Parts: sequence; C-alpha cells; structure tokens
Amino acid sequence: MSIVEFRQYTLRPGSRETLIDLFEREFVTGQQAVGITVGDRFRDLDDPDRFVWLRAFPDMAHRRRALEAFYTGPVWREHRDTANATMIDSDDVLLLRGPGFASEPGTREVVATVCHPSDAAAFDAYADRYLGPGHALHRTEHADNDYPLLPVRSGQDVRVWFGPAEPPPWPIRRLRLEPVTTRPRAVTEGG
Repeated sequence: MSIVEFRQYTLRPGSRETLIDLFEREFVTGQQAVGITVGDRFRDLDDPDRFVWLRAFPDMAHRRRALEAFYTGPVWREHRDTANATMIDSDDVLLLRGPGFASEPGTREVVATVCHPSDAAAFDAYADRYLGPGHALHRTEHADNDYPLLPVRSGQDVRVWFGPAEPPPWPIRRLRLEPVTTRPRAVTEGG
C-alpha cells in the first residue's frame, strides 16, 4: 500500500482547461522526475470549476523528499504563478493509504466515493460485502503531514473508493469524474 494524496482543487471560473493543459504539459513529467507517481487526473462532471487528481509515494519519508524536490525545483518555479492563478482553493487534500487508482484506457466516467464512517468495524463489514479489489479502497493515513507547506485535511477518518457500490449508511460524497486523458487535446493551427 502506498501513501496517496486525493487532491480536489476549486478553480476560478473557466480556468480548468488552462490548468489541465499546464498540468499535462509540465507537471506530470516534472513530478515523475523527482519520484512522484502521478495517478489519474479528472474533470468533475458536476462542477466545471473542479479538478481532481491523485499522486502516490512509497512512504511518508519519500513523500517529504519528493515534494521538497518538486516544489523547490525548476518546473514548479517556472510555472507556479500560472498554476496558482487558476486556483481558488488547493487545500482540499486527503492523505490516504491505499493501492492508488488508474482508470482503464477509454473510460469515460469514474465514480469516486468519499465516506466518513462512524464505526470502523461496521465499515469493514460493509466493505467485505460490497467492495472488491477493483474498488481500490483507501483509508486515512493518520501520520502527521511532514510537508506543512502543502496542507492536508486532518482530524477525520475517511474511506475513498472508486466504482459504483451499494451506498453505505454513513455520510458520503459521490464524485462523477471524467479522466483527463479521455478528451483529445485540441490541435492548434500550426501544431
């Protein structure tokens, strides 16, 4: 199991495609170059100003070193102002432990569920009954965030999984997501 960040950004109206283009062009390879596993990136189908993505690390120490390398490195320094100009809030981040997630090529919609169970044992019984290996179940990582320049939501116990399932008896938030790679990039004149 990896350390996984489930990141949900609220963007300025109309700026999502600008961020996605920058992300795909610069930030995926820039993060991979310092040892970050960049997972799927998504458009929220119910909110045109939301961008959701995942990244993973083998452990917390690797996370800290990789984040330090990326956020003090040349790719972020060159493009951070452009990226930050698209965002209203980039602090909606869950720090999780789980297998990560990658949608199958050609997938047009993914359902992600964020659940706040009040009883861990009861949730485990629910998961045993309704969630299989294909749901990529993630649980809160309770380790301290040792890279405080990037806040994460703490003080809560959540479960996140991908794919449809019987609704649990606890508060949930369902996200309908479109993988970024399902839309072809626009071809510009001369390009």
